[in-house]
Amino acid sequence: MRTILLLFIIVSSLSFGQDNYIDSLQQERKTKQEHLQDAEEGILTSADLKDFKSVDYFDVDMNFRVKATWEKDKGKKFKMPTSTEREPIYRRFGYISFFVNGQECKLTVYQNIELRKKKGFKNYFFIPFRDETSGITTYGGGRYIDTYIYKKDTVLEIDFNQCYNPYCAYSHRYSCPIPPSENTLEVDINAGEKTPVYHQEH
Repeated sequence: MRTILLLFIIVSSLSFGQDNYIDSLQQERKTKQEHLQDAEEGILTSADLKDFKSVDYFDVDMNFRVKATWEKDKGKKFKMPTSTEREPIYRRFGYISFFVNGQECKLTVYQNIELRKKKGFKNYFFIPFRDETSGITTYGGGRYIDTYIYKKDTVLEIDFNQCYNPYCAYSHRYSCPIPPSENTLEVDINAGEKTPVYHQEH
């Protein structure tokens, strides 16, 4: 009886935690929508706002909240290609390996050299990627994930429900890193942001 009660408490706690996670994620999505549509923020021009209708997302799917093995492997500094002539300096910092729907995947993790110098960004890393949904249900230029990695980390939680579009998906006036070819996944990542929704006259 005690074992059954303990199991009930554990399952209830996990369910409560998941509900909180989904609620928090939905709130983040609502905040982003408001942020993009706020003319005073100046993220989108008046012309952009006229065409833009909403951010679009896949339903939250816990299967895309994966445990990834972290392997540190620092590379040389290089100029990351972007959607404009801007070429910010990045460095490969290592790799993450994980499974999605039973398929083994690997992504390179990068660090922006200039951003690293700013307070609070020493352990901040950037993962740009494309997958089988790119250019179909998601932005053709790829999507991004941000994460923090610390010295003792060997396993990371990578949540594709939180992957997002670069601002280039919403306005051509931005300069956005282009995911290197090595970060193209041969699997559908049906999570996170989809292609933005525009008004029909767009």
